[in-house]
Amino acid sequence: MSVLRLPSLPANAGKQQWGNLPSAALSLAIAEAASNAGRFTLVLTEGSQSAERLQEELAFFAPNLPVLHFPDWETLPYDVFSPHQDIISQRIAALYQLPQLSRGILVVPIATALHRLAPKRFLLGSSLVLDVGQTLDVEQMRTRLEAAGYRCVDTVYEHGEFAARGALIDLFPMGSDTPYRIDLFDDEIETLRTFDPETQRSVDKVESIRLLPAREFPLEKKAVTDFRGRFRERFDVDFRRCPIYQDLSSGITPAGIEYYLPLFFEETGTLFDYLPGDTQVFSLPGIEKAAEQFWLDARNRYEDRRVDPERPLLPPADIFLPVEDCFARLKSWPRVVVNQADIEPGVGQTRFDARALPDLAIQAKAGEPLAALRRFIEDYQGRVLFCAESAGRREVLLELLARLKLKPKEVDGWPAFVESGERLNICIAPLDEGLLLDDLALIPENPLFGQRVMQRRRREKGRDGGDNVIKNLTELREGAPVVHIDHGVGRYLGLVTMEFDGQAAEFLALQYADEAKLYVPVASLHLIARYTGSDDALAPLHRLGSETWQKAKRKAAEQVRDVAAELLDIYARRAAREGFAFQDPAVDYATFSAGFPFEETPDQQAAIDAVRADMLAGKPMDRLVCGDVGFGKTEVAMRAAFIAVHSGKQVAVLVPTTLLAQQHYNSFRDRFADWPVKVEVMSRFKSAKEVEGAVQQLAEGKVDIVIGTHKLLQEDVKFHNLGLVIIDEEHRFGVRQKEQLKALRSEVDILTLTATPIPRTLNMAVAGMRDLSIIATPPARRLSVRTFVMEENKPTIKEALLRELLRGGQVYYLHNDVKTIEKCAADLAELVPEARIGIGHGQMRERDLEQVMSDFYHKRFNVLVASTIIETGIDVPSANTIIIERADKFGLAQLHQLRGRVGRSHHQAYAYLLTPPRKSMTEDAQKRLEAIAGAQDLGAGFILATHDLEIRGAGELLGDGQSGQIQAVGFTLYMEMLERAVKAIQKGEQPNLDQPLGGGPEINLRVPALIPEDYLPDVHARLILYKRIASATDEDGLKELQVEMIDRFGLLPEPTKNLMRLTLLKLQADKLGITKVDAGPQGGRIEFAAETCVDPLTLIKLIQAQPKRYKFEGATVFKIQVPMERAEERFNTLEALFERLAPTT
Repeated sequence: MSVLRLPSLPANAGKQQWGNLPSAALSLAIAEAASNAGRFTLVLTEGSQSAERLQEELAFFAPNLPVLHFPDWETLPYDVFSPHQDIISQRIAALYQLPQLSRGILVVPIATALHRLAPKRFLLGSSLVLDVGQTLDVEQMRTRLEAAGYRCVDTVYEHGEFAARGALIDLFPMGSDTPYRIDLFDDEIETLRTFDPETQRSVDKVESIRLLPAREFPLEKKAVTDFRGRFRERFDVDFRRCPIYQDLSSGITPAGIEYYLPLFFEETGTLFDYLPGDTQVFSLPGIEKAAEQFWLDARNRYEDRRVDPERPLLPPADIFLPVEDCFARLKSWPRVVVNQADIEPGVGQTRFDARALPDLAIQAKAGEPLAALRRFIEDYQGRVLFCAESAGRREVLLELLARLKLKPKEVDGWPAFVESGERLNICIAPLDEGLLLDDLALIPENPLFGQRVMQRRRREKGRDGGDNVIKNLTELREGAPVVHIDHGVGRYLGLVTMEFDGQAAEFLALQYADEAKLYVPVASLHLIARYTGSDDALAPLHRLGSETWQKAKRKAAEQVRDVAAELLDIYARRAAREGFAFQDPAVDYATFSAGFPFEETPDQQAAIDAVRADMLAGKPMDRLVCGDVGFGKTEVAMRAAFIAVHSGKQVAVLVPTTLLAQQHYNSFRDRFADWPVKVEVMSRFKSAKEVEGAVQQLAEGKVDIVIGTHKLLQEDVKFHNLGLVIIDEEHRFGVRQKEQLKALRSEVDILTLTATPIPRTLNMAVAGMRDLSIIATPPARRLSVRTFVMEENKPTIKEALLRELLRGGQVYYLHNDVKTIEKCAADLAELVPEARIGIGHGQMRERDLEQVMSDFYHKRFNVLVASTIIETGIDVPSANTIIIERADKFGLAQLHQLRGRVGRSHHQAYAYLLTPPRKSMTEDAQKRLEAIAGAQDLGAGFILATHDLEIRGAGELLGDGQSGQIQAVGFTLYMEMLERAVKAIQKGEQPNLDQPLGGGPEINLRVPALIPEDYLPDVHARLILYKRIASATDEDGLKELQVEMIDRFGLLPEPTKNLMRLTLLKLQADKLGITKVDAGPQGGRIEFAAETCVDPLTLIKLIQAQPKRYKFEGATVFKIQVPMERAEERFNTLEALFERLAPTT
C-alpha cells in the first residue's frame, strides 16, 4: 500500500525530477516506486556513505524486496593495496544474485559503477555447490579452492580463507555470513556445519553450501598464463623486474592486482551487464560531479604513477568506464533524479508535500525535558511511528514515552505500521532521519536524543578472563623470558619432541644462564608462566641449581603472606562495622544522569550500577574503579557524589596534583551547575585566607563537595559529616597517605579511581578485599588493521589522509607534543587543503575536549590532530585511519590501544606508525614496532596485553615494598602466590612458604602423551591447548576441552587420549596427596606426601589381601607388582587403585 502519491514512470527512457523529499522521505519515495514497479531498480549515489545509509533505509521501507548494496573497493585508483576480503565477499555475492532477480533494488556509489568488472560468465560459471553425501577429493578440492583465490591458513577467521586438517576442511566462502566446517568420512562429505570464527566451535548443521570465487578474477593455471601473455604484450618493460608479474607466476596474489583486471579476460564487463534489461534508475543529485571528480583523480594518479618501470599501469579507460559511456547506458532506461531540496512543479517535475520533523530534542535540564515531543504529539493529527536502534534502546524509548503517559504499540516494521489502525506505534530500525507527511510521522531516536553520542558498539562482551592464563603464553616468541616455578627465569626456545624411555613426548625447551638447557614436559606446563615484569631485555636470567631463585621465591612468599594477612584484616574490620545506607534519590538521579552527553559504555554502566548499589546498602563501600584516561571514570565519581550529597553527607575528592584538583573542580562545577550544591577546591592556587575560610565552612557543613590534594588528610581539616571519599589516581599517593586513608576506610564509603589498568589476575587476587569495577571495553578482538611502519615523509601522509577522506571517512593524527600541536595541524592543512582539521589534547578543559570529540563524532571535521588522550574515549565509527608520529616513543600496549581506535568490520582500517630514521631509534623501540607490525591480523586470542605492562600499577595497590618482589619473580607468578595465600589464610591455615604454588604430582606411565603435529600443525595452538589441559581443575573441565578439540580438529588420536587420561590421573592423585606415580610394563610405585588423606588402613588391607601384588617400601612408597604390558592396562590398574584409595566420605 502506497503512502506517497507517486507519478507514473515512463516505460522505457526519459528523465524526471522529484523534489522536496527531506530526510527519510527520499528513501520512502524510492522504496515505493520500486515496490510498485514490476521491474528492477538501480539507485546511484554520490559516495559510499550515502549508499550505506540508503540501503539501510530502503530495506526498512521495502522489506519484501531484495535490497543489495554493491560496495566500493575503498582503495584509490592504481592503489598498491587490495580491497578488504569482506568487501570482495559482499560484491561477489551481489553480482551473483543480480542476474537471477527480476525485481529488487541495487544501491551503488557512482564511482563504483564506473569500474569495469569480470564478464558475467566468469562469475556464474565458477561457483560450486557442496552437498552432504557427495564425494570429495581433498587434494583436488585444495587445488580448486586455490584456483578460485582462497588462501590456505592455519585457522580460518575471514572470508576467502580455508584450512585443511586431515578429514576436516574449514572454509569461509565469499558471500556467506558464517564459515563452514566440512567433515569427511573417507572421501565423502559426512556433515557440513557452520562455526563461529571467534571461538572456532561448531554451531549448527546445514545440507549444502555454495562456493563463490574468492576474487573478482580467476587464478587457475590457464588464466594466469593468459594474464602473463597479455602483460608481456601490453607493456614494453622488463617483466622479470615487475613484482606483479613475478608474484603471480609463483602463485602469490599480489596486492593491488585488481587494477590489472582486464589482463585476465578477453573483454571485461560492466555492472550494467549484470542488471536485468528492464530496469529503472534513481539517482541522487551530484552524481555527475562525483563521476567527473573520480575520473579526474584516476587520470592524475595515472599520470603520476605511470613512469615506474617495475609497475606499469593500464590507462584509465581500460579499467574504468568513461563518464559519457556510463550516462549513455543510463539514457536507455527511465531515470528519476530524487532531490531533498524543493523544486518547482512542472512537466517531468514532481513536488511532494513531505516536511522535515520539527526540533524534538530532549532538553535534559529543562523543567519539562520532553515538552517539545509532548506538544508535537498533541498537535499532530496523523499516526506516529517511533524507531529505536535495538531492542534495548526500544525499552529506553518506551520508558521515556511512559513519562508522557504514552504507550505505543509494538509493530514489526513499516508495512505493519501502514496497515495498523493504532495512532502510536514503535519498532526497531536503524534509521537516522525521520519523516513527516500529512497523515504519517516517523520519529527515530536521533532527533530525540539530539547531540548525544550513541555508541554503536562493535564489540560483543568478550568471554570471561578464564583464558587469560593461556593468553600469557600465546605470544611466546623464541627468546621471551618465562618463569619456571622451581628453577626461576629462563628464556623460551621452542617446542621439541624427544624420545624418552622409548616414548615420544613434547617438551618446552628453556635456556638458563651459562647455556644450560631445561626441558619441561608439556604435562607440567602449569609450572610455567610468562615473565611479565619490566622490559624483556631487563628480565633476570637465573642459573640452574643456584640459590638465587629459591631465595627470591621465599622472600616473595613471605611478603605475599603479610600482604594477604593485611588485606583480610581490613576486610574483616569493614565487614564488622555498620556503614551508612544512603537514600535513593530516584527521580533527581535520573535527571542528573541525563546531563551526561555520551551514551554509557556497557562496563561504565556496570560500574555505575555497582557503585549505586554499594552506596544504598548498609555496608561501607570500598570500590576500586579501574579504567583508562578518558571519559569513563569521572562520570562514575560524579554520580556517586550526587547520591551522597543528596543524603546530606559531604564528599571529599582526593587528587595527587594541584592541576588535577583544578581540572576536577571545573568539571564538578560544570556538572553540578543546576543543583543547589556547593563545590570548593583547596589547593596551592588559593591564598591561605581562602583555604582557611574553606576549612571553616567544611567544619560547619556549608560545603558539600571539596576537592583537594593530600592536604585534605591533615589533622586540622575537620569534616562536619563526611560520607564519601573519592580518590583519583590512587597509584600516585605515597604510603603514609594510604595509612591515613586506611583509618578512614573502615567507616566511610570509599571510591577509588585508577588509570593504570591492572591485569585481570590482580582483580581475582584482591577480589575478596575490595570490590572492583573495570571500565576497559577493550578493542574487539578481530581487527584486521593494515599496519605500516615507515619513516616519516610528506607524500605518505598525504596519501594516507586522502585514501581515508575520499571514502568519506575520518582520520586520527597522533602528535604527542602539546606545545607544537597547533603548528602540526597547520602543516597538515597546507598538505591536504580538503581536510577539515580539529585539535584535541589533555590540557584542554574537559568540557572543551568533550565538545571536540562530539564534533568529530558528528563529522563536523574529518581529521583530529590529538595527543594520546584519544587512547580511550568514544568510538567514532567512521574513523578508520590512524597516523602515529614518533611511534618509537610508545609502549606496545599503548600502540595496540591506539591502533584499536580504528578498524571496523567492513572498512579496511589503516595504521601508519611513523618513525625517525632507523639509526636514531633505540633497539627496544625497533623491536616493539616489529612486534606490532607483525600482529596485523590479530588472530583470536592474540592480545598484546602483558607485552610490556610496567608493574607500577600492580605494585602499589596496597603499599610500597612489593614492586621489588614482583620484579624478582615476575608478575603472573606473584599474583598466583597472593591468591593462594589469601585462600589459605581464609581457611585458617599457614601459607606454605617453600612450595607457594605446589608443583602437582609427577606421573610417568611410559606412554606417548602428546598432541601430534599432524593432528594440529600450528605450534601456538598446541602450546595453548597444552597449557589449558595442564591447567584444567576437574574432570568436567577436561571433558569440555575434549569436546572442543574434537569439534575443531577431528577425533583425538591415541597419544592425545593418553594425555587426557594422564591429566585426569594427575588431578585424582593431587586430591589423594600422592606426589609421584611411576608405572611400566613390570609394575609401578606410588609415593605419598607427608600429609595424605588416604587412610593407611586401606593400604594395609590391600597388602594383606594380595601380598604378592602390593607392598610398602619405606614409610611413603607403595609398590605394585603386576605385569602391565599395554598402556591400557596401566591406566585401568591405576584408575581402579585410586578409586579404592579415595576416602569414603
